[in-house]
Amino acid sequence: MAQQHLDPTDPTAEVVTGDALAAYLRARATEFLRALRLHRETGGTTAAGAEESVDAARLLRRSARRISGSLHTFRPLLDPDWSEEMRPELAWLSGTLGLEHAYEARLERLLLALHRLSGATALPAQAVDVVAADRRAAGAALVGGGAARAKPGVGEAPSGSSGPAQATPAAERGNLTVGAAKAGALLERQLTLARTRAHSTALQALGSSRFHAVADRVAVLASEVPLTALAHTTDLHPLAAAAEERLTAAVTALPLVTAGLPYNAEALVHGLSPDPSPHPQDGPWHQVRLLLRLHRYAREVLHGGNAQVDVRLLAAGRALNRHRDASEAAAAAAQAARTPRIAPATAYALGVLHADQRHEVEAARFAFQQAWQKETVEAV
Repeated sequence: MAQQHLDPTDPTAEVVTGDALAAYLRARATEFLRALRLHRETGGTTAAGAEESVDAARLLRRSARRISGSLHTFRPLLDPDWSEEMRPELAWLSGTLGLEHAYEARLERLLLALHRLSGATALPAQAVDVVAADRRAAGAALVGGGAARAKPGVGEAPSGSSGPAQATPAAERGNLTVGAAKAGALLERQLTLARTRAHSTALQALGSSRFHAVADRVAVLASEVPLTALAHTTDLHPLAAAAEERLTAAVTALPLVTAGLPYNAEALVHGLSPDPSPHPQDGPWHQVRLLLRLHRYAREVLHGGNAQVDVRLLAAGRALNRHRDASEAAAAAAQAARTPRIAPATAYALGVLHADQRHEVEAARFAFQQAWQKETVEAV
């Protein structure tokens, strides 16, 4: 079965030297500084300002990831000391700024799943509205220096409230419906607390000397890229091809035959284990997601602003993002189920929720397998 080559390994491709890498890094550094300025200038007193602040933080993470990824892929063409010092700092910044959004999205995903599983006839508007309001408040606080905080009592829904799920006459949903409201409230308490802590950590990070040092280095990068002496005449295609080969090797090691089935009972057996450690099958898939991102960034460097959208890579990336979200949501449900002295109905609802998210993990793996194998089938 012949494997079609992507652009980085095309022997007829035009030579692209380190000058293109320098231009790409300068452009990403400029985006970083522009996002930082927008983040500082955006007023947090209006909802529109809060939304702009969230967008600015997202752009900061986006540019930081691309700079860090390019430093990793093309590190032989860059000053080694500078590159090795810069990469972990950018990874720290991107990870710190992304935690709050990750907890928020995880809570919304779990509440909507509880609604779907419990058979409610209406969306859990109250819970989702609380999440949206927290998003706006968090954005305002991040701009205004932390004046706004999460609403007190979020997630502490009284046992008599409607919660994320309503009662249903179906007998088979009885136990789930009884525990769904309290399970939702427990998840809200735990994940809102985690999100609030992540918000405070992000505030501290943005005001720290460590962040200012990163911003200063990015400002220098916007005008001066520390390339090696040979970078100006070195072709970037071999380094980009190496990034693609690492991705291909990692995908080859995945159990794609098993992922080709819409239901992977073996994975669910491991997923329902009481072992609190990370799921043993998830790690390689997360690694493929990171390698796919590096491959995409390498393509951006080679093509500059003229890179065509690769539908196959886009679909594969979306499937892997869905895989990560479902995996982390399942872990959050399992962690909540280990809370001491919770009611049996609550534990039951959380167990069903955990199994549902592990099914989502398997569905995402199946979607990735379908997207990734499409090119191979077309190349036969």
